[in-house]
Amino acid sequence: MATPESTRGAFATSRRTELFDALVALLLAEGFAHLTLDGIASRLRCSKSTLYTLAGSKEQLVRAATVHFFRRATDDVEAAVAREDDPRARITAYLTAVGVALTPASEQFMTDLAGFAPAREVYEQNTRLAALRVEALIDDGVRAGEFRDVDASFAADLTATMMARIQTRGVRASTGLADADAYRELAGILTRGIFA
Repeated sequence: MATPESTRGAFATSRRTELFDALVALLLAEGFAHLTLDGIASRLRCSKSTLYTLAGSKEQLVRAATVHFFRRATDDVEAAVAREDDPRARITAYLTAVGVALTPASEQFMTDLAGFAPAREVYEQNTRLAALRVEALIDDGVRAGEFRDVDASFAADLTATMMARIQTRGVRASTGLADADAYRELAGILTRGIFA
């Protein structure tokens, strides 16, 4: 049976998640360099003191929102991978889902992210983790005999390099490809290149 304390705790956790989701949506759509805590509170229809329950400053709030975004994105990406059994389909699902997760990120958000070290570090760490995940997926495919015996760490490094170029909009600038399309192309090139 739920106690008043556990009900309040569940509500507080739910409200906190809702605020972070709304904050992430705001930051992805508009960036964050121009926003003040007062402006964020107004846009989220909460008090500034409520924002301080999430983080102690605007900088900490932006970093926390970036972490929240990548946690959610990782859950979505891994759910897409879990739906696939075939090693090639798993890599394609992974990279495609990364592209889909990053689709809401506006040009302004990416510019602000590049200029703000605490959030950029979260982003770069997630790119490194994504490269390691791709390496593990390639290793799985090699062990299953589905991929030729390739150097998985090189393939992962190649993937990480392209992911960084996609995420910093370098690929869009040079090819015109949207991020999600670039990730699909990367998945196709990568899986065809390692297919047995």
